[in-house]
Amino acid sequence: MEIPQSIFDRMERSMADRESLLSRRATRNADYLRRSGRKPEDPVIRPPFSRDADRIVHSKAYSRYIDKTQVFYLVENDHITHRVLHVQLVSKIGRTIGRALSLNEDLIEAISLGHDIGHVPYGHLGERCLDELCREHRIGGFRHNVQSVRFLDGVEGCDLTVQVLDGILCHNGEVHDQSLAVEGEADWDSFAAKLQKIERGGDALPLTVEGCVVRIADSISYLGRDLADALEVEVIGDADLAEFPERCRALFGLTKREGLSGINRTVLDVLIKDIVANSYDADCISFSAEASACVAAFKEFNLHHIYENPRLLANEGKIRFMFRYLFERICEDIEEEREASPVYEDLIRAPWVSPAYIAAARPAELARDFIAGMTDRYFEQVFRQSILPEKVRFRYRGRDGHLP
Repeated sequence: MEIPQSIFDRMERSMADRESLLSRRATRNADYLRRSGRKPEDPVIRPPFSRDADRIVHSKAYSRYIDKTQVFYLVENDHITHRVLHVQLVSKIGRTIGRALSLNEDLIEAISLGHDIGHVPYGHLGERCLDELCREHRIGGFRHNVQSVRFLDGVEGCDLTVQVLDGILCHNGEVHDQSLAVEGEADWDSFAAKLQKIERGGDALPLTVEGCVVRIADSISYLGRDLADALEVEVIGDADLAEFPERCRALFGLTKREGLSGINRTVLDVLIKDIVANSYDADCISFSAEASACVAAFKEFNLHHIYENPRLLANEGKIRFMFRYLFERICEDIEEEREASPVYEDLIRAPWVSPAYIAAARPAELARDFIAGMTDRYFEQVFRQSILPEKVRFRYRGRDGHLP
């Protein structure tokens, strides 16, 4: 159906009016850059960055967010954060900041929704396991931000804009920055240089202020949420809470007598307002010195009391064995062309995978991408199928198309 020209003209004027209200720092829709431009843009109905958000949401990789661990793997509790909720929280926080600063909210949303697509089963422990295996097989280290780009740009060929891919690539929630300024140019050569730098273990800042917003929103989205989840599953207790940083209690207005179960809403309210106040008339996205010191101390507390907690790491040896066994088994299946292997059905022959990617990828790279794309549940399923003998239910009839 075609929109009547009179309505279209009014919509076009409305879009122009909205863009005129953006900050001078904001990324304009007209500045988008794609690799191929296979489809004509429709900037009035679906501006380019909004289209990118749609393409990400409809990707196979996005669907697999639903069963990917955020922090607490192997915990059966429906009230804790999974990766799919985390990216929605980052998007909400980022768009709240972006709206206050008159930035491009569509670009913020697209980067937010795609930024963690490269995360592997069992969270950061799984990422460390896969990193070691990739290095052993001489295909470089593993970094989930690079893998996010690889899934969207290579494996599925989503043809996203360079602004969105750059924001996804340059997010780094593990690093603390008081202030973020844009870096690089909106072209594919600059993007390739950043990609190479990060693959070699370096860091790079986004080329758009919206990318900077997502990078800082990623950090603040998990601070209070991870602590609340740790309390929910009782991986920490009163002895841990007694060591919660005093500077954080002061900034968030908490007393010693107060519990921290409701801290997440306070963290978000205080830090979002701090970022807006300190970034409104600046050329960067930043915290105040006081808030920055608090965030750094909060991250350190979570690292020692949650992420490195012995309870959380109790199954580390078993998980490392599972990763190693599956990686080597999948490489062997590909090299021996065992087409009954799940890597063929769910990656190599999958209709949604780019043929160009399959033609160029080596066995170890295919194994890396197959495992990285797995949900926690599917990872366990493939491991069981690979290592346990297959049972026959009642009789063999029909299993190979004819009678025994």
